[in-house]
Amino acid sequence: MATNNPAAWTATQMRQRIDWMVPLDATDVAEICAAVNRSMEQQQAISAISRDNFKLPTLGEKLAAIHREVIHGRGFVLLRGMPVSTLNREEIIRAYAGVGAWFGTAVSQNGLGHLVGHVKDIGNDPTDPATRIYTTSYRQPFHTDSCDIVGLLCLQPARSGGQSAIASSTAIYLHMREHTPELADQLKIPYTYDRKGEVPAGKQATYPMPVVHEHNGVINVIYARDFIDAAMARFPDQVTTTPLQIEALDEFDRLAHSDEFKLEMDFQQGDIQLLHNHQILHARTSYEDFDEPEKKRHLIRLWLSAHEPRELPKAYEERYGEIVPGQIRGGIRVPGVEPVTPLDAA
Repeated sequence: MATNNPAAWTATQMRQRIDWMVPLDATDVAEICAAVNRSMEQQQAISAISRDNFKLPTLGEKLAAIHREVIHGRGFVLLRGMPVSTLNREEIIRAYAGVGAWFGTAVSQNGLGHLVGHVKDIGNDPTDPATRIYTTSYRQPFHTDSCDIVGLLCLQPARSGGQSAIASSTAIYLHMREHTPELADQLKIPYTYDRKGEVPAGKQATYPMPVVHEHNGVINVIYARDFIDAAMARFPDQVTTTPLQIEALDEFDRLAHSDEFKLEMDFQQGDIQLLHNHQILHARTSYEDFDEPEKKRHLIRLWLSAHEPRELPKAYEERYGEIVPGQIRGGIRVPGVEPVTPLDAA
């Protein structure tokens, strides 16, 4: 697959590059810590942290350039070196929220209104179709989240497993369009998604959504196989998904997991992975935790409405609500729920 599209990369290509991994140097860390201290001194709510009040005199310029690369280029970056071992939990979250604020505005990640999400095994049943898999140690298949940019900060890696993987959804779709066009076409027909009980005002428990949207010459992908499978299990009378569409998903998943497209990353403590959902899929393997509670695998997640987003197709309104660039879009908004920033998993 030959293309000049920077979003259409393969893992084979990215394994030969290191520009997607950006270390934070001593000056960067000092600026972050100084901004955290100012935020604490001013007793600023974490939810009120923004690019304007979390000043990063030199790092901010670097983050602005990275933001452009995430939105308009390859679609991802790994920042390495957030000083999580020298900060307490509130300081870590303030630091992370501050760095994230240079990319976008945080939006709610679940029906509880969490602006800060804790990717951690809290004992939920992964076989229950209503379970959000990030609250278990079970593997997560390749998917996208309901926001422009998703960020993951590693506080503690697992004892074993829990490896992160990403893939270019743009490259996978273009490959299918070239080699299996009859299946690629199926991805542009609406599938039935389950909201898993997190239903916005005026919406239904399920909704229709194609996987692939070609809009203004740009390929956008929105994909969550477990939400499609959940709809088939919980609301079979509402499902319009056909066997040929399922075959297309199987091929999409197969390619995502192939050596050609799957780029694996082993998170280190202090790593921040930032992904553009509209062009990047992400996944993780199952994992085994340490016995000690303080050593259990723990990532902190941000869902961000990007400062300089691409235009989205109208169909995204069903999941994102507002889609106009410049407005806050994405997230999960349930009536009567106010946004909160929990310091740990519920």
